[in-house]
Amino acid sequence: MPSQTEIRRARTPDVRAIRDLVAPLAESRVLVSKDAVAYFEGIQEFRVAEIDGVVVGCGALHVMWEDLAEIRTLAVSRDHLGHGVGGALLRALLEDAREIGVERIFCLTFETDFFTRHGFTEIEGRAVDPEVYAELLRSYDEGVAEFLDLERVKPNTLGNTRMLRQL
Repeated sequence: MPSQTEIRRARTPDVRAIRDLVAPLAESRVLVSKDAVAYFEGIQEFRVAEIDGVVVGCGALHVMWEDLAEIRTLAVSRDHLGHGVGGALLRALLEDAREIGVERIFCLTFETDFFTRHGFTEIEGRAVDPEVYAELLRSYDEGVAEFLDLERVKPNTLGNTRMLRQL
């Protein structure tokens, strides 16, 4: 009998597995590495994919504004790439976004083909009204700064693509 992938909300004991999934991607500069405390602080944003009791994927939905959220830290173990785990995680995160009233989803990614298949398109320039832009400038979150394409984060960017999807 084939193993089923279960997508569920992350729990604090999953942080070690999430960090293990992110580590090789951070080493290859595909994802940004974070301290353990950042994962614990944001654990309620995460979903994990689990097969036979083992966490094989993760992803987070981070709300940025009333109608805008970001997909963050979407990662799948090398052994499970190409088996639909990333797509299942993304669909769950998009459903979470719908449930809380978010209408637009942003991501920074090297995996443009994957996100394009899931309805995302590349963006340039400002993706928010000037009033919202001014409010978002007050955020200390580097992901928000990346979304706004602020110069102060340019030296730290990974060279990935800004993409957006309307729900």
